[in-house]
Amino acid sequence: MEIHPGIAIVDLALYLKKHDTLVIADLHIGFEEALMKQGVLVPRFQYKDMIDRLEQIFARVHPKTVVLNGDLKHEFGAITRQEWKETMRLFDYLSRKCKEIIVVKGNHDPNIAPLTRKKAIKVMDELVLGDIAIVHGDSAPKAKAKVILMGHEHPAVSLREKTRREKYKCFIKGKYKKSVLIVQPSFNVCVEGSDVTAGKVLSPLIKNIEDFDVYVVDDAQKKILAFGKVSGLITSGA
Repeated sequence: MEIHPGIAIVDLALYLKKHDTLVIADLHIGFEEALMKQGVLVPRFQYKDMIDRLEQIFARVHPKTVVLNGDLKHEFGAITRQEWKETMRLFDYLSRKCKEIIVVKGNHDPNIAPLTRKKAIKVMDELVLGDIAIVHGDSAPKAKAKVILMGHEHPAVSLREKTRREKYKCFIKGKYKKSVLIVQPSFNVCVEGSDVTAGKVLSPLIKNIEDFDVYVVDDAQKKILAFGKVSGLITSGA
């Protein structure tokens, strides 16, 4: 499904057709180890599920470039053992799938230089491809572009199914000043995301979230479902 002309949703990623580029946001590698430090015991399946998901994406598109848009790792400080090991494995995996890997720094990435330097990965504060700017979204972009792609917000939506509620990752699309703003969900399967109908936002780029369009990622049906405006979901009690 195209969320904007030339920009297709492929599972939890965005594919920029003109630039032959795949954009993935908010991997948060090391999230499980961070939970364990807090005393929360969880099975370590994040990396395997991430690669399984990427395999499905690369079966559909074969990009020249992969952009990892912010929060590559989870911890703000020192690089943990899980972050080091799994990030190196991810870089090796992606290098077999594309010609170039670019990391756009997120607010969780102040200390990623040892990781990216090890594999000679290019790191940028923001990336401009034609009329598209790719930024993490924790601060206002410097570049002016017709379309802005960002992560950071981890959008999701809670939908009622009979007597229970299910939370689904989603893309949202609205405006930032004169630009089209597309916010993509976290690629980390352990992180459900923040419910867009709650009205609370992290990013300074998102204003009037009720006016944003919602595109839900339905894992069960392997489909992207257009759900209309956030305001419609709020009024319907979805």
